[in-house]
Amino acid sequence: MRQRTQLINALRGHLAEFGIVAPVGATNVTRLEEAIGAEGDDLPPVVREMAGFYIEQIKALTVRIDGLVQRLQSASRTDAFLRRLCTLPGVGPVTAGALAAFAPDLRTFSDGRNFAAWLGLVPKQLSSGGKPRLGGMSRMGQDDIRRLLIIGAMSRIRWICRRGATPDNWLGRLLLRKPRMVAAVALANKMARTLWAMVVKQQDYRTA
Repeated sequence: MRQRTQLINALRGHLAEFGIVAPVGATNVTRLEEAIGAEGDDLPPVVREMAGFYIEQIKALTVRIDGLVQRLQSASRTDAFLRRLCTLPGVGPVTAGALAAFAPDLRTFSDGRNFAAWLGLVPKQLSSGGKPRLGGMSRMGQDDIRRLLIIGAMSRIRWICRRGATPDNWLGRLLLRKPRMVAAVALANKMARTLWAMVVKQQDYRTA
């Protein structure tokens, strides 16, 4: 998916120099393709050729991505471990598959905080004069899983904000005080700790 995004950004950058623009997102590549055809002879042949090369590569990657997503969705319904992870709101088949593929056995971590620290989701510890202080997120851990957890957390926050009424709980109070991205990282931290507890205790997610 990262490779496809890079190709899309490169295509958008090249075409923007010739006045061809489209909204951001993989679903809008077809709009760029249609715009290239509509330009006719106004677009230099070499630009049209290079754009076609990019579009072919993007389509090929899209087919591969869709196939992998379908396999993950199927596995999340049949594999007990993946199905358990997907019971946590904000965790889908892709995130569950990334945890299964890239994370070590979660039971090797002594607690949920250590697992969150391995993902780079805990603040850096800064000390001065014997007084501990918390800094920004370390980002020193597993980048793929961390990014997917933050995306899942942000999707939960967007769903809450679309409803209009902020819930009277930890997340709702945090959203009233902090920007959405800060709240998303904090929620991703909590999700990582919850996932650790679910795996260690072998329990599905349950609302309090």
